[in-house]
Amino acid sequence: MWIEALIATTLVSAFVVFVAPNRVAGKLAFALSLLPTAGSIWMYSRFGSTGAEGNALLGGSLAFETNANWLALGPYSLNWHVGLDGISMPLLVLTTVLTPLAILAAWTPIDERQSQFYGLMLFMETSLLGVFAALDFFVWFVFWEMVLVPMYLLIGVWGGPRRKYAAIKFFVYTNVASLVMFIGFIALVFGLGDSVTSMDMPAIAQALNDGGMTGFAGVGANTLKVLAFFAMFLGFAVKVPVVPFHTWLPDAHVEAPTPVSIMLAGVLLKMGTYALLRFNFTMLPGVARDYALLIALFAVVSVIYGAMLALAQTDLKRIVAYSSVSSMGYVILGLVAYTMYGVGGATFQMVAHGLISGLMFMAVGVIYNTTHTRMVSDMSGLADRMPITVAVFVAGAFGYMGLPLMAGFAAEFFIFVGAFESTVLAGTVLGTNGLAIITAIAMFGIVIVAGYLLMAMQQTLFGPFEVETDYEVGRAAFHDVAPLVVLVLLVILLGVDPNIFYTMIQDAVRDIPTVAQAAATGGGH
Repeated sequence: MWIEALIATTLVSAFVVFVAPNRVAGKLAFALSLLPTAGSIWMYSRFGSTGAEGNALLGGSLAFETNANWLALGPYSLNWHVGLDGISMPLLVLTTVLTPLAILAAWTPIDERQSQFYGLMLFMETSLLGVFAALDFFVWFVFWEMVLVPMYLLIGVWGGPRRKYAAIKFFVYTNVASLVMFIGFIALVFGLGDSVTSMDMPAIAQALNDGGMTGFAGVGANTLKVLAFFAMFLGFAVKVPVVPFHTWLPDAHVEAPTPVSIMLAGVLLKMGTYALLRFNFTMLPGVARDYALLIALFAVVSVIYGAMLALAQTDLKRIVAYSSVSSMGYVILGLVAYTMYGVGGATFQMVAHGLISGLMFMAVGVIYNTTHTRMVSDMSGLADRMPITVAVFVAGAFGYMGLPLMAGFAAEFFIFVGAFESTVLAGTVLGTNGLAIITAIAMFGIVIVAGYLLMAMQQTLFGPFEVETDYEVGRAAFHDVAPLVVLVLLVILLGVDPNIFYTMIQDAVRDIPTVAQAAATGGGH
């Protein structure tokens, strides 16, 4: 019942903060947010001794599992089924670590309706915990949709001048995508006929891998798999986001308050890649392999195009926002490689990017709190006035560039190794080394990342001090700097010792390439 306790504690904390006076809401929210952090760290420490092994959807044993009957929906039973494997455990920890740091970063910029703001932040954390722990599709989908509500309100109420436009655009894009994904998955379940009697995700994955698909509404089994795959891919690609479904993200980031951007880039985008791994690449590996070239092209376009768009920006927040589009392209590349290092590296990249992107948005937020501008052309020489903040910003930027001994380097190294040894494109026009060719092109994205980040730092952080603002620029407050330092240390810690998470990740993804190879050998989807 540890997962239930974690979710319940966070939900109750959200309601407590909602009714608390504004003057104490921030401190109370931070204190209460440490409870799920402590709980998830304890669960992580116990993970190896729980007997958890393998992948939740491929017959693996789970940690902290609960499976109880809930209700019947026609011929299907809905169960409260939650549990953790080596894929979901790191993302659960990431969520509970980033939330208190984001709340702490909100103390300076959030000065109105504080109770509601911090309550919504904790409610969002509750939903995210459910997304990463749920193993029944209906339960998972409820948590998936719940995330939209606090995010919409946090952007729409506390955002910038164009907050309503950004909030509505975010909600429409992601809600329509969720509807398409839902239709695709339900069609898949209906196509399994009597093979499944529940919405249990492991049972559905097992039925699909056992060849239980019979077709539905006159659509053949293989065709239905392909249609369902791309319906789900579209739904999750919007959340990632993958080019060309990315246009909502820069608007959302620019208008959102800093703490909301931290959670959006650090955790919410990982919902999309996590779902792609769980649903598309685990349940339908045959389809993923058949269309690997198309998926790999989506990945490399996201990497290069996202980096080029970042190169053209003059707003620091937009630069970091487009960097996320580029980084998520590497995750897709690792997933489609269908090797242990590729899929494992993609999962590790979710955690590494969560920390680094959160760090970068937090650093930009601290700079904005002091200078009241994010435009690169409006400031220079900040290193003399804000030495700690600038040092952290530089460290985060080098983390984005893949500096060795930082989490980003380890993640990208695993992905590149996995992609270069992949033969998933062997049957395409590119031949056996096809993915290696695409990966080599994607690696050029790192050069572009280095270019725009170095230029941005040179213009804003170094040189003679000059800021086009009437505000006095000085050292940031301790509660602004402290979470920055914590995140830098975590990025370095995970870079020095990736096995903090990578060992459990490898154990959870080891069967995915085997299942994919079996699907390909079987000669069908």
